[in-house]
Amino acid sequence: MARTPVDVRRRELIAAALRVVASRGLHEASTRAIVAEAGMSLASFHYAFESRDELIDRLILDVLATEEKAVLPADLEGRGLTELLTDGLTGYLEHLKAEPTREQAMLELTQHALRTRRPLAQQQYDQYLRIARESLTLAAAHSGSRWTVPLATAAHLLVALTDGLTLNWLVNRDDDASREAVRAAARAVASLAEPLPDDDETATSERRTRGAAS
Repeated sequence: MARTPVDVRRRELIAAALRVVASRGLHEASTRAIVAEAGMSLASFHYAFESRDELIDRLILDVLATEEKAVLPADLEGRGLTELLTDGLTGYLEHLKAEPTREQAMLELTQHALRTRRPLAQQQYDQYLRIARESLTLAAAHSGSRWTVPLATAAHLLVALTDGLTLNWLVNRDDDASREAVRAAARAVASLAEPLPDDDETATSERRTRGAAS
């Protein structure tokens, strides 16, 4: 019988861990529970991961990578800042609605980390802030805008608004109210920026054009 490649085992175990954490909580996500969910043996687990902590770390990174793809609008050119921010937050909301168990698991992991492994919670939010900074930088560059507050301040606000949107939707499952909240959040964040002066906007447009051609 052909041996299952280790990367396939890792993906299956990560998916199983996500299901266990979302449905039963992290306190129930023992190594034995995870391998039972994945239909594997303990030996298979230790072939793929050295410990449950390593698996949980990888789970967080995988969920963050999926979220990052969801928040980047496909069409950037010729759109205003509020529109780009609305599209990015709407993309996140649709991602949340499609797979709410992912975010339920992430909330559980954050709470657990705050109690037992605070650096893990900090790492998680460092990644959220990185995604927010990169998204805001991209949106400003493509809309001919500049931030009137430090980028870190705008990023912290965006993360805080996204946290609230996540918990509110998970509790109420009110799509219409969440879409209204997305539009209000986009306007709030966009209010922290202003249009670039004409000379700066021209230079920014030229840099974007050179970057696309390289």
